[in-house]
Amino acid sequence: MAQQIHIVEDDVAFGKMLTSFLERKGFNVSVSLSGENARKIISENKFDLLITDLKLPDDSGLDLLEFSQKNSPNTKVILMTGYAEVDTAVKAIKKGALDYISKPFRPEELLMIIEADSQNTESSEEPVSETVEPKQPASQPTSEKPKFVIGISEASKKFNEYLKLVGPTDMCVLIQGESGTGKEVAAKAIHNYSSRKDKNFVAVDCGAIPKEIAASEFFGHVKGSFTGAVNDKKGHFEAADGGTLFLDEVGNLSYENQIQLLRALQERRIKPVGSNTEIEVDVRILSATNEDLLKAVSEGKFREDLYHRLNEFSIHIPSLHERKEDLFLFIEYFLNEANKSLGKEVIGLSKEVKEAFKNYAWPGNLRELKNVIKRSVLLTNSRLIPLEVIPREVLFAENTKKETVDFSKESNEKQLILNALKEADFNKTKAAKLLNITRKTLYNKLEHYQIDL
Repeated sequence: MAQQIHIVEDDVAFGKMLTSFLERKGFNVSVSLSGENARKIISENKFDLLITDLKLPDDSGLDLLEFSQKNSPNTKVILMTGYAEVDTAVKAIKKGALDYISKPFRPEELLMIIEADSQNTESSEEPVSETVEPKQPASQPTSEKPKFVIGISEASKKFNEYLKLVGPTDMCVLIQGESGTGKEVAAKAIHNYSSRKDKNFVAVDCGAIPKEIAASEFFGHVKGSFTGAVNDKKGHFEAADGGTLFLDEVGNLSYENQIQLLRALQERRIKPVGSNTEIEVDVRILSATNEDLLKAVSEGKFREDLYHRLNEFSIHIPSLHERKEDLFLFIEYFLNEANKSLGKEVIGLSKEVKEAFKNYAWPGNLRELKNVIKRSVLLTNSRLIPLEVIPREVLFAENTKKETVDFSKESNEKQLILNALKEADFNKTKAAKLLNITRKTLYNKLEHYQIDL
């Protein structure tokens, strides 16, 4: 069934353009020109996605976000605006917005956000470093171990052996590696190798959860337990009961949240916020980080007992640069994926692009490769991807390597963020890419360090 999307946009022409584009992609779309009309329609209908302008003549996108959460809690919200203010973006994401996109933007950028969320919701398979998993409908549980296209590099083969080795156990696994190497997909592969494969796999981005609401997100809450708790909510632990809970960017949890998590792991019981009743849960924990947790332990930022609880077995995902032999396996996979998504028939890379790709260090790993391929396919009007559609940083590999060294250091984080913002001309999406973190994580760090743009 096609997703139901409601757009709130007072610019009639822009609203029609978005509607026409999304309808061609198979979505059912309706439009409101004012906040008042949108509130009425949201109250009377159920939508999968609400896309609203931040500045409306009679309303605010943030207020509509709150209204939607109260009246249609299952509706996801994307805010769009020409007023790209960092504090507003942080507020929107902390209040539960799916994402934030700044005008002017191309409809294809919006489609990428929608598709990325759909893939996460359905737990679609993507290649795990050396492996490529075929997509399966979310409603069909995996009845056998997932099939992989094994990479030809030694690092990839060793990594895949570790996945097969630890998958059938019930051990807590800490997945370590650079940003963009596919840690969530590795966790999903471990889940699919286990006896829990027919149960839920729940992925949580710890870096995107404000510490004030982390307890509610992990353990749930009861109606009326705090302002805004208009319904009972099931937390991630209860949702993953019998299955696997994946904690991405686990190093970003506050010390208080670490204590709460440790207790839940030790007791195998949780207590929803505002409840007097404990709930027993049977959950396997997989976690991931691109930080040095041992260093965080030594600095007192991460609890040592929690570290050992999470790290019963550790797996390191090799970077794409470490297994260049597998590069064109992933290019082929992402090329096919981009063609299906964008309705294109690009069959490969030109000779010049192949050379550029081989010479590039790929500091953003698989995530960067996927984005570059999709962008290139979008801009290509021929059978082969030409050199002129390739991003500038890929073509100047030596400069890129220097930037990577500068932005990958863990010390002086605030200055690194400022350097990245300046290098990206204060474009937050590009800055996040330079820093190898998600845009949501960047917003949280901007607020944490009180960086006012």
